[in-house]
Amino acid sequence: MFLFIWFRSSSQIQTCPVNINFATGDLTHWYAYTGNNSDGNGEGAIKQRYDSNVTAPNGTTGAFFLTEYGLPSKAGIQVISSRTNDPFGGFPTIPTINGYNYNYSILLGSTAITRGTGANGTGAGGYIRGVSYGIHVPAGPATEPYTMTYAYAMVLENGTHVSSQQPYISVTLKTPAGVITCASPNYLLPTFGNVTQGGRGATLDSATAKRNGFKVSGNRSPNENPDPNSSGGEQYLQDVWTKGWTEVTYDLSPYRGQDVSLTFEADNCVPGGHFAYGYIAIRNSCAGLVINGDSLVCNNTVVTYSVPTLAGATYDWTIPGDWTILSSDTSNIIQVKSTSNGGSVTVREKNSCADLMDTIQIKTLPSPVGGTLVGSATVCAGENSSTLNLLNYSGVIKNWLSSSDGNTWTVIPNYTPQYTVENLGDSTFYKVEVGKGDVCPSDSSSQALVAVDQKSVGGLISPLESTLCLGQTAGEILTLSGNTGSVLNWQYSNDGTSWLNLLPALNTTTNTVRGITVSTQYRLIDKNGICPADTSSTASILFDPVSFPQATAYPADTTICYGTSASLNASIQTGTSYTWEPVSIGNSNIGTTPYDLLSQVTPESTTDYILRVVNKGCPNPLLDSFHVAVLAPVIVDAGRDTSVVAGEPLQFHAFSSDPGPDTFSWLPVIELNDPSIPDPLATYTPEDDIIKYTVKATTAFGCSGVGFITVKVFKTKPDIFVPNAFTPGLAVNTLFRPIPVGISSLRYFRIYNRVGQLVYNTSAIGSGWDGMLNGSPQGAGGYVWMVQGTDYTGNVITKSGTMVLVR
Repeated sequence: MFLFIWFRSSSQIQTCPVNINFATGDLTHWYAYTGNNSDGNGEGAIKQRYDSNVTAPNGTTGAFFLTEYGLPSKAGIQVISSRTNDPFGGFPTIPTINGYNYNYSILLGSTAITRGTGANGTGAGGYIRGVSYGIHVPAGPATEPYTMTYAYAMVLENGTHVSSQQPYISVTLKTPAGVITCASPNYLLPTFGNVTQGGRGATLDSATAKRNGFKVSGNRSPNENPDPNSSGGEQYLQDVWTKGWTEVTYDLSPYRGQDVSLTFEADNCVPGGHFAYGYIAIRNSCAGLVINGDSLVCNNTVVTYSVPTLAGATYDWTIPGDWTILSSDTSNIIQVKSTSNGGSVTVREKNSCADLMDTIQIKTLPSPVGGTLVGSATVCAGENSSTLNLLNYSGVIKNWLSSSDGNTWTVIPNYTPQYTVENLGDSTFYKVEVGKGDVCPSDSSSQALVAVDQKSVGGLISPLESTLCLGQTAGEILTLSGNTGSVLNWQYSNDGTSWLNLLPALNTTTNTVRGITVSTQYRLIDKNGICPADTSSTASILFDPVSFPQATAYPADTTICYGTSASLNASIQTGTSYTWEPVSIGNSNIGTTPYDLLSQVTPESTTDYILRVVNKGCPNPLLDSFHVAVLAPVIVDAGRDTSVVAGEPLQFHAFSSDPGPDTFSWLPVIELNDPSIPDPLATYTPEDDIIKYTVKATTAFGCSGVGFITVKVFKTKPDIFVPNAFTPGLAVNTLFRPIPVGISSLRYFRIYNRVGQLVYNTSAIGSGWDGMLNGSPQGAGGYVWMVQGTDYTGNVITKSGTMVLVR
C-alpha cells in the first residue's frame, strides 16, 4: 500500500529522515492518500494515492497541499508554516511544547462533509485522508537510542452514530514486529450505541470523552443540522469537540537496520455528514532523549528542566545533592532551586515504547548581591542636593533606578556606586540593579528615599478686616486657608511693624480674638518640614469704643404641643433697636434700657427664631436664637359611625397617633362601662336613640387630640336593611350597600344583572358596589341582590330583593 523512502546514516550522527518535520514547507518524501469511506474505513476507502517520489499532482514531491477526494476546491492535507489559532479549540496550529518550538505542522482534514447521494461525486460517505513516512532505522547498537517525537491535536464533530462510525483520528507506528501500541493512539467521540448502524441520535458518552482530553467548543458547526426538527430546531449545532496538543516520544533502537512506518489518518464519520481533522507536528531531532534546560545557572535560582512526554511513561530525576526539588519529580518537567555547587541532572523515561536516559552537566555561577543603598534624606523642594552611596554589593552595577511611587521605575544611566540627587521637586525612591554576566538574574539593592518637603506657604487669613466693639465677648474668628505646612504660632501688632508672639503659643488654623482695646493686626508663622518658615497675610481688627449690645434671652429652647403657643422673652440692657427673624414677630426701636420684650409664637412646625439687637455706632449686632420644637399633632381615631339594636353589646376601639402611653376620656359616659380607657364596652336600652361620643387622648407631655363616633340605636331585632335604588357617581347615595344592624359578620352580599351575571360580591361590612364591572359602568335598570349575615346572638339572617340603578 505505501511507498517508503529509506535513509541511511551513521548511528553516531543520529540524524532524522529528510523533511520528516515538513521543514521544506511541503510534503516531499511523504506518501499520502485520500478517499471516501461510504463502506467503512480501511483499504477499500482509499481512492486516490500520492507517490512520495512523484511531483504533484500525482505525488507529494514539492506539494504543500492535497485536495479532498472529489472536492478540488478544498484542501484535505496541507503544510502549515505560519502560526495561528484553531477556530474551534483555540490552541496554536504550530505548537511549543516542553520548551521546544515546532516550526511546521500539517493540517490533516477539513470541515468539508458529504451527505445524501453522491454530493461532490464522492458518494454518501465521509472523506478519508492520511500521510505516511517509511523510515529506515540506521544500523548501530540497540543500546544507543534512536528516538522520534511527534505531537498531535484534533477537532471532531459529534455525529451521534454508533462509536465505530464516528469521526476518527489515528496514529500508527508499524515495525516488523507489529504495531507499537504505546506510540499509536487513536481517538473518536464514543457513544452508547443506542442507534442502528448508519443511524443518528446516539447519546454521546461525554464523561469518557472528557477523560480522553476532549472539551466541547464554544463555536457551532459550520455545517447545517441534518435533523433540525429532532434537535431543538437549531440550524447549526454546538457539538464540536477539541483536544489540544499531546506529545509522544518513542525509541526505534530495537529495530536497528530495519524498516518501520509512521502513519497519520483523519476520517469523517462513515455516513459522511460530520467532520474530523487533526494537526501533526514532528521534531527534527532523533538523537535520543534530550533534557531541555540551562547548563549554566546562577546560585540560589529556580530552574526548570524538561523532556518530551511519553505516553504512559514513568520519570525518575536525579539532581545535585544540595539542590532542592520544588515540584514533583515523577513527571516530564521538574523545577529545582540551585546552590553554589554544580553537578549533573539526569532523567530516566520509561514505558513499553522506550527506556531512555539523558544527563546534562550543570555549572553554577555566584549570584550578584544588590547591597545596601544609604543616604536617605529629607530636602526642601527647589534647590537641593543629596548624595546616595551603594555599599556591600557584589557584581557589576547595571543601572540606577528611580520611582515616584515605589512601583514604576525609570532607568538612570549611572554605573558607579555613588549618585548625587539634585533639585528634586517630589519625593523619590531609588535603588540599584547589580548583575553578573547574562546568566544570573540581576539583584536589586535596598531602597533609599529622598523625601521632599514642599516650600512653606503662609496662606491667607480671613476676614482681612473686621471690627470689635467695646465689651464684645463673642469675639472675631480669624481663619487660615491655602497654607502649606503647620502653624507654629500666631502674632499680633498694634503698629504693623513690631510683632509679638501669642503666649501661650497657638498652633491652630483659627484664632478667636476678643477683649482688645486698640486696633490690632494679626498674622501667623507657618513651616513645612525642613523648609524655611513663611508668614501668612495680615488681618486687621479695628477697635470701636461704642459698647456692644447686651441682652438676656430665655428660654433658649422650648417644646410645645401642635397648635399651642410659645413665649420668647428677652431683656435688653444695651441697645437702640431690635428685629426678629422671621420678621413677622416684629421689630422696634428701644427708648430706655433695660428693655423687656415678650413675644408669643404659634409655629406649625419646629422653627428657629433669631433676635437681632443693634447698638447705634457699633457695626456688630448681637444675635440670640430661640429653638421652638413643635410636637406632632395627636390624631385620634374613634372608629366608624355604627348602628346597633337595643341589647346588643358594642365594643369601642380608639387609637392615637402618639406612640404612648396616652390617657383616654370619653364624653358622654352614657352606657359606657369605663370612660377612661381606649376600648370601653357599651350595651344600649330601648330608651337610647342616637348618641355622639367624643374621645380625647392625652400624651405624657400633655398634648391632646379628639375623635368622634356616632352610634344609632334601633328598637328592632337584628336585621340587614338594603335600599331599593342608588345613583353612582353623585356626592350622596353613590354606593349600593347593605346596612347591618346587630350583625356581627357578613357572609356575603351579591348583586346580579338581568342575565344572571354576578357583578359584585363582598363579605366586608361597610363595603358596597359603585356600579362598575371590570372598569366599565353598568347600565341603568333593575338588579337582584342577595345577602346573608350572622347577628350578635349567632342567628343567621338571609335576605334577597331587587334594586334600581339610576343614571
